[in-house]
Amino acid sequence: MLEVRDIDVAYDRVQVLFGLSLTAKPGEILCLLGRNGAGKTTTLKAIMGLLPLRAGSVLLDGEDIAALPAHEVPRRRIAYVPQGRRLFSELTVAENLEIGLMVRNTGKAARDRALDIFPRLRERLDQRAETLSGGEQQMLATARALCIEPQVLLLDEPTEGLQPSMIEQIRQVIMRMKSENVAIVLVEQRVDAVLSIADQVAFIENGRNMETMDAASLRRDHAKLTRYLGV
Repeated sequence: MLEVRDIDVAYDRVQVLFGLSLTAKPGEILCLLGRNGAGKTTTLKAIMGLLPLRAGSVLLDGEDIAALPAHEVPRRRIAYVPQGRRLFSELTVAENLEIGLMVRNTGKAARDRALDIFPRLRERLDQRAETLSGGEQQMLATARALCIEPQVLLLDEPTEGLQPSMIEQIRQVIMRMKSENVAIVLVEQRVDAVLSIADQVAFIENGRNMETMDAASLRRDHAKLTRYLGV
C-alpha cells in the first residue's frame, strides 16, 4: 500500500503542495482530479522522489521512502508513466524496454510479458521511438514501466491526444493491472474515462486534497464535479 502523508512540496521558494495526503491500495484505482495547476503532477513527482519534501512522508508498505534517491524509488517497484511519455526518442523500442529492465534487473520474462500486453511493439522493436505514432509511444512508455513489474503504477494523463481505439486499449491495460493487485494512481482530465474505472477519486485544489470519495458515489451524484471542476 502507498500512503502519502501530509506532504509539503515547493519549486524553489514557491510552495505547491500543502499537507496533501492520499492512500493507494493494492487492486484499486485512485484517480486525482483537479483543474490545471492544482498540483496533480507535482504529487506524482514527489512520490517518485523527483521533488524533495519540505514536510510529510511517503510510505510504501510502511517503509518511508521519501528520503531515498530518485533512482531508488523504482527499485521499490513503483513505476511512473509521465505526461508526455518521456521516451528516449533516438533509441529503438527494444532499447527503451531494456532501460526499464535495467531498473530492477528483471529479465526476458518481464519483457515478454510487456510485449504480450502490447503486441504491436513486437513488430517495431528495431524502430526508433521518435518514429512511432502517438499511441504507439504511449504503449512503449507504459510497457517500459511494466518492465519493472510494479506493485504501484503512477500514470499522468495516459490518454492525452490519443484516438478512441487507443484510449480503450490503455484503459484495458489499467484494468488488467488492477486485476493483478497493482495499486494505481491515475491523473486524467477526461472525467468520463475516470468515472468508468476509478475506485476512489481525490479532488486536488490549490495543492490540497480537498476530499477523497468513492467513485461509485460520484457516478450517482455529479455535484462534486461541478463544485471542484466546474463541469
